[in-house]
Amino acid sequence: MIIRSEILDGISAFTWSRQQEATLRITDVSHPQKQQSRISGIYNDSNISVAIPFSDEASIENAIHCWSLMLLLGYDQETISQRMLTLTPIAMRLELIEGINNCTIINDSYNSDINSLEIALDFLNQHTQQTEKTVILSDILQSGKSDVYLYKKIAGMLAQKSIHRLIGIGQAISKQSEQFSGEAVFFATTEDFLKTFSFTKFHNQGILLKGARVFEFEQISHALQQKAHETVLEINLDALIHNLNYYRSKLQAGTRMMAMVKAGSYGMGSFEVANALQLHKVDYLAVAYADEGVELRKAGITLPIMVMNPDHDSFDAIISHNLEPEIYNLRVLAMLEDAIRRNLLPRNKPVKIHLKIDTGMHRLGFEAADIELALELILANRRIYVQSVFTHLASSDIPADDDFTSSQIALFTVVADKIINKVGHPVLRHVLNTAAINRYPDAQFDMVRLGIGLYGIAPMASEQQELQNVSALKSTISQIKHIPAGETIGYGRAGKADHDMLLATIPIGYADGLHRILSNGRGHIFIKNKLVPVIGNICMDMTMADVTGLEVKEGDEVVIFGDERSLSELAREMGTIPYEILTGISKRVKRVYFQE
Repeated sequence: MIIRSEILDGISAFTWSRQQEATLRITDVSHPQKQQSRISGIYNDSNISVAIPFSDEASIENAIHCWSLMLLLGYDQETISQRMLTLTPIAMRLELIEGINNCTIINDSYNSDINSLEIALDFLNQHTQQTEKTVILSDILQSGKSDVYLYKKIAGMLAQKSIHRLIGIGQAISKQSEQFSGEAVFFATTEDFLKTFSFTKFHNQGILLKGARVFEFEQISHALQQKAHETVLEINLDALIHNLNYYRSKLQAGTRMMAMVKAGSYGMGSFEVANALQLHKVDYLAVAYADEGVELRKAGITLPIMVMNPDHDSFDAIISHNLEPEIYNLRVLAMLEDAIRRNLLPRNKPVKIHLKIDTGMHRLGFEAADIELALELILANRRIYVQSVFTHLASSDIPADDDFTSSQIALFTVVADKIINKVGHPVLRHVLNTAAINRYPDAQFDMVRLGIGLYGIAPMASEQQELQNVSALKSTISQIKHIPAGETIGYGRAGKADHDMLLATIPIGYADGLHRILSNGRGHIFIKNKLVPVIGNICMDMTMADVTGLEVKEGDEVVIFGDERSLSELAREMGTIPYEILTGISKRVKRVYFQE
C-alpha cells in the first residue's frame, strides 16, 4: 500500500505493494495447506517469507500489515515467522447460537454498517422460529451520513422487518432515541447495559447482536449463551447449501429432492438445518421417528416430512402434525388404520403414506409377495393416500456390487409399476441415495434422497473435492503441564511420558463424543497446525495430548475435526464411519451455526 502526501515529504515511509516497487515488495501468495498461506516478498534486496494460519484475502492483507510493522520495528525474520504462526482468526461471519430461556442468538458483532445490518435482519427472520425479535445495536461508526439520516433509516428498517424491541448501545444512537417507535431502550456503553438490564426479559426470542468491535459485544454474546462448555460443534450453513446445490446440479429436470434430517440432522441440529433447507426449497424432509417430525412442526417447518420408523404409539402424533409415515409391512399398516379410526379423519384429508419395498437390503420393506394384500387394504380405505413408493439400495457406493444394485433397481421398477397401475393416481418413485445420485443417473425416477453428502461427506472419494466441509468440532486448552520423562498420565496410569513432555489438557471426553478408543496414541488432534497424539486414557470430560515442541498456551484452539483435519480421517483412526461420529456428539456440546 503506497501513501503519498506532502505531509510525508522528507520522512522515510515504510511501504508495501504487490504491483510496484516498495520497501516490502510482495512477490507471491501460495496456499500449501487448507487454512494456511505462505507470503513471499523482497525486503532490503533479500527474499523472505512467512506462513500464516489463514487463507482468506482479508486476513492475508492484515497479516502483511503486521509483517511490515515488525520489519519496521527491527524484529528478526525468525522471530517474525514464529509469531505470525500464532495469529488467531477473528470471527467474520454470522453465528447462530442457542441462548438462555429458549432464545436464539444471532451474533453478527464483527462489523457495523447499514448494508450488513439489513442482511443480518433477514438472517434473524429466516433462521429463528420465535415470533418475538430483539435487536441489540451499537453506534454505526464512520457511515459518512448524518446521525439524523442514518438512524431514521435504521428505524424504518427495523419497523419493516417486524422487530419488536431495540436495545441501542452508544452515545450516537442514544441521542437519536426519538427516531425509534415501539419498545426501545438505550445505554451509553456495553458495560452499562450488562450492569443494569435484566436478562429475565429475554424469553422465547430471536436476538440479533449487531455492533462495532469497539463495543465488545462478545461480552453480551457470552452472557446470553445457554451453555458455557468450551467445546463447540460449528456448522457452516453456506457449505451445507453449496453441497445441496452440487447434488441438485446432477438432477434431471423435474426430479425432486428429499433431504435426510434424521438423528438431529446427523447430529448437526434438527430445526436449524431443516430451516435452511426449507429456505432453499427442498421438496421433502425425512426423519427416523415421529417425535423428530413433531419437533420440526413445532419449530415452524411446513415442508412435507416422511417418518421412516413409525411405531404403535406415534400414529396419533403423525396424524395431528400432518406427517407422512413409511409403511413397510402389514402390521404397521394395521396400526395406521387403527389410528385413523380413533382420529375420525375426513375422507377429503387422507393420511399420505410412503410404501417401502424390500428389493435386497433385507432391513425394512414389503416383500413383493405381500404387496397385493397391502394394496387391497389400502385401496379399501379412502382415508389413506399412497404418496410414494421407494426402496433402499444396499451398496450403491461399491462398484463391485453394481450388478446387485442394478437388480435392485430392476425389481423396484417392476413392483412400483404394479402399484401405480392399481392405485390409479400419480405416485412418486424414489430409489437413489447420496452415493447413487451420480452413479445411476438413469434411475432418478421422480425423487432422490440426499443424506451424508449434504453434510460434506462424499461416499465416493472422487466426489469429495466437489463438496465443502460443513462441521467442525473444536475445543480449547484448559491447562499445560511439564511432565518429566518416566511419569505416568491419566486413569490407570495408561499413558507414559517417554520424554520430558509438554502436556495439554482439553475439555472434551467420551461424554462429548470423543470415543475412548482413541486413547494412548491411537488418536490425534490438531493444535497449532500440527497433529498431536492423545496421551493416556480419554476421560469422560477431559483428554490429554502431547504438545512437546509447540508454542502453545492455555486457551489456544484445538480442532478435533474440521477444515484442518477431516472427519473422515478421524473416522479411519476410530475404525468407524463419519455417521457414527457425527450422531454421537453429545447434546451438551454447543452447536454454533454461521453464515459468511
